[in-house]
Amino acid sequence: MPTKVIPIIAGGAIRSPAPAFHGGQLADTLGRPMRDLRISVTDRCNFRCVYCMPREVFDAGHEFLPHSAILSFEEIARLARVFAGLGVRKIRLTGGEPLVRKQLHRLVAMLSELPVELTLTTNGSLLARNAAALKAAGLHRVTVSLDSLDDATFRAMNDADFPVAKVIEGIDAAAAAGLAPVKINMVVKRGTNDHDVVAMARRWRGTGHTIRYIEYMDVGSTNGWRMDDVIPSSEVIRRIHAVFPLEPVDANYTGEVAERWRYRDGAGEIGVISSVTQAFCSSCTRMRLSTEGSLFTCLFARSGHDLKGLLRGGASDDELRNEIAALWQRRADRYSEIRTAETARLRKVEMSYIGG
Repeated sequence: MPTKVIPIIAGGAIRSPAPAFHGGQLADTLGRPMRDLRISVTDRCNFRCVYCMPREVFDAGHEFLPHSAILSFEEIARLARVFAGLGVRKIRLTGGEPLVRKQLHRLVAMLSELPVELTLTTNGSLLARNAAALKAAGLHRVTVSLDSLDDATFRAMNDADFPVAKVIEGIDAAAAAGLAPVKINMVVKRGTNDHDVVAMARRWRGTGHTIRYIEYMDVGSTNGWRMDDVIPSSEVIRRIHAVFPLEPVDANYTGEVAERWRYRDGAGEIGVISSVTQAFCSSCTRMRLSTEGSLFTCLFARSGHDLKGLLRGGASDDELRNEIAALWQRRADRYSEIRTAETARLRKVEMSYIGG
């Protein structure tokens, strides 16, 4: 559980010690710099994916956050500006499903003024109608979740009876709008969709897009995660390599979550994200801002740190900056490196609340 920062109270204002930078970078207790910010713009989604928002939990009676509780675009943009001043160079908009938030292109336009790479992760269901506006507003890149090419399997996994063809339509629209290359994420769950691993590789080879295979993770406390359901990335690589020979590729940058592999025949590359079997905590550079303004220092955190209260309580940009910096400097999270059967069962924040 992240260490709670105790603010210093001085003259009625909330203050934290001025941040200390080492080698030009703000570092946590393990020497990891803060470079990435993931912002959840909504806790709502039009899918009920079994590994993220299972319908038996997120049913018709589930209470989502009221609009007054979530951060406004202006509040998000202000916080993002503070983060950029602390060294963040990449911002990813997530949800829930971010495109169910109305006029998201307005937020994209605000954030596009910052010196950051601006990306978005979506289930693709609303992408076809929004891709052009997002690109025009300044979005650089998009990642689309697609867990199977088999329509029956995909409809069962999203539990919203949504067809594969509509997601592919969104991917094509994003490419046409200039958001290519698109990254396509597939969460692989044993006995559910792992039969489609090679088919997904075959479908996206030569397109310029990159398919990334993600190990089924114990995010949140409602998806019934079991280690037996995990297909290790090494097995995914073996299956694809047997049909389309692969070779490893160096990472694009320090802290890249996906391990890269390219086809030997030059038809592109794939990625694997192995947070269960090959933890990459030691190079994690990410913070996560929830829909209602709580800051989480780990995807598997049990609690967050309230920034909305500071925002709406009159804190200055300097006070926000010092508070965020203090949280990062005390950060010691490395959940995936110490995962055990016991820690996996601990109640954790749901991925739909802080984004993947």
